[in-house]
Amino acid sequence: MSEQPTLPENLGKSRSFVSRVLIAVAVVCLVLLGLALVYFTFDIILLIFAAALLAIFLRGLADILRRWIPLGEGWLVLIVAVLLVAVIAGAVALLAPSVADQVRLLRVEIPKSAQNAGQYLSQFGWGRTVIAQLPSVEDVMAKLDAASVASQVGGIFSSTLGALGNIAVTILLAIYLASEPRFYVQGFIRFFPITKRTRVREVLNAIYDTLRWWLIGKVGSMLFIGILTWIGLSILGVPLALTLGLIAGLLSFIPNFGPILSAIPAILLAFIDSPISAVWVLGLYGGVQVIESNVVTPIIERETVELAPALTIIFQLALGAMIGGLGLVLATPLLAMIVVIVQMVYFEDVLGDKEQPIEAVAEESPA
Repeated sequence: MSEQPTLPENLGKSRSFVSRVLIAVAVVCLVLLGLALVYFTFDIILLIFAAALLAIFLRGLADILRRWIPLGEGWLVLIVAVLLVAVIAGAVALLAPSVADQVRLLRVEIPKSAQNAGQYLSQFGWGRTVIAQLPSVEDVMAKLDAASVASQVGGIFSSTLGALGNIAVTILLAIYLASEPRFYVQGFIRFFPITKRTRVREVLNAIYDTLRWWLIGKVGSMLFIGILTWIGLSILGVPLALTLGLIAGLLSFIPNFGPILSAIPAILLAFIDSPISAVWVLGLYGGVQVIESNVVTPIIERETVELAPALTIIFQLALGAMIGGLGLVLATPLLAMIVVIVQMVYFEDVLGDKEQPIEAVAEESPA
């Protein structure tokens, strides 16, 4: 006959089972708590990410300035920040009066041009169908009053702090991060096992290089699109060309959706002249985007990751729905960082799948 387990053995097995259950429950609770913490503080996480982006930009300019000024990192970052503030303040002082006048005129002219466009489209059956589905100009302009816009901008980062306060915090945090990056990087790396710290440093360096080149390319793209749009609209005789060029340059920071949003007011204003002028403006915006895609974008993709357009749009829509305007603005650089982490940590380290150069794959493939 087989021996029955004794009472102490049964108690030991029971305690072991209870311990495993308690550990499993504790792990699940910690995971849920972490997910809840990320969900409720995601806007703060994006604020920190925005500060990190600004810190990378300041750091890159400070590295360029170091070639001529032999000072410490902190002083160089401070000089760069002061110079940027001075340049922005000077640009605002020079352009603000004319831009402010043009914005006021733009607010008056857009409803008129929208009515002209509506009257022209109402001549066609499909145009009447489209117009019937759109809100009226009065409703749209009512939603764009100063109080509504201010409340939306103030709620971008959080419901507690105002937009100006969050911008100030972001700038201050970026200066601290850019002044002493090694201190914060070393502190972050110490959370990982000693055997993994070298690899973690490699991943962080790859993320830094990717975001730095992305920012360099994006700033160049914004200047290129803004100036070229301004010149093109001036040649076509579209009113408010300076303001429309400024809008096009700023909104080009948002891939895919920014160019579409910036083209709408220019096309509407062109309708004041004639529908043909609107077609020329549409062609101008399309041509500027084509030139930018074939000149600036290839330069960026040589130094950073290549993002699939469909994946970028999906990620933008997801963050835009979750967070709003800030999520839409930061979606692309955040996706670039995630792609680097997935490639290096999951594909290379976990799966062991290190991508080969195209030439090597072509040589190994059968003839």
